[in-house]
Amino acid sequence: MSTITTDATMVEFLHLNNHHSRPFLSTQNCYSNPTFSHLRRRRPFQKTSLSHFVSPPKPLLVVLPLSVATHALLSPAATLSQDVGAAAFALGGGYGLVSAFDYLTDRNIISKKLSRKLVHIFSGLLFVASWPLFSTSSEARYFASLAPLANCLRLVVYGLSLATDEGLIKSVTREGKPEELLTGPLYYVLTLAVCAIVFWRESPVGLLSLAMMCGGDGVADIMGRKFGHVKLPYNQKKSWAGSISMFAFGFLISIGMLYYYSALGYFQLDWNITTIRVAVVCFIATIVESLPTTEIIDDNISVPLVTLLTAYICFQL
Repeated sequence: MSTITTDATMVEFLHLNNHHSRPFLSTQNCYSNPTFSHLRRRRPFQKTSLSHFVSPPKPLLVVLPLSVATHALLSPAATLSQDVGAAAFALGGGYGLVSAFDYLTDRNIISKKLSRKLVHIFSGLLFVASWPLFSTSSEARYFASLAPLANCLRLVVYGLSLATDEGLIKSVTREGKPEELLTGPLYYVLTLAVCAIVFWRESPVGLLSLAMMCGGDGVADIMGRKFGHVKLPYNQKKSWAGSISMFAFGFLISIGMLYYYSALGYFQLDWNITTIRVAVVCFIATIVESLPTTEIIDDNISVPLVTLLTAYICFQL
């Protein structure tokens, strides 16, 4: 009996040493021992599928901004068509917006002053919101600027009385005089064109400038006329309600515009720092707008110019 046991033991010993070159320990004892609990629990003779070794690796998924991915699939002719179509949409949308408020003014649904400020607010913001419709080509910004430049030409023609458009004059002027088209409204559309060409959608600087000029300054005038009974001590033409509204709405519109372009992948921002920077930009723009300098420099020049400089310092330097 002992001989049989000894022979079986020797066979097991030789089998393990010849085939595995391991110490004389059974597989079950080895993997059940807590000392070896960190090892993979696979038996020595467990079969492994060949596909485990030869299967190709999973492809790497790269997420690109929608506009970049779309442009990569477009031919030059398709890119040109996209930019032309987007420019036509921006131009037609602006013209339709002015015509709509002109219609409301003629029907006495809204006042002339409110119509002028609503055009001031929405025409610029809608123009900026349309920029993602353009392609990623280097010429896209120039196509986008065609809309404000076309309106610039239109303002010059009617401002010089070379032609007449009573609806346009009622919608965007204070006193209904054609020559007014050559001041604030002209500065407004020129600022839109400059921001599109110089800063475009890759920088927060131009977006903040237009958000404060269109949204902040526009809402400030509406709220100031409605609730501006308490005037600023250093400027009796401006009110606390108007200035507070400009800061609050300018801040909200600016954050919304930055989030819109960030979500589309044009730039990435640290929102904790960005919120503070936007608040600083809006505060300085509000202070400048409240100063008694309207007779010297138009708000459509001073507000976007100061916003550009402040935003450039905060975001670019």
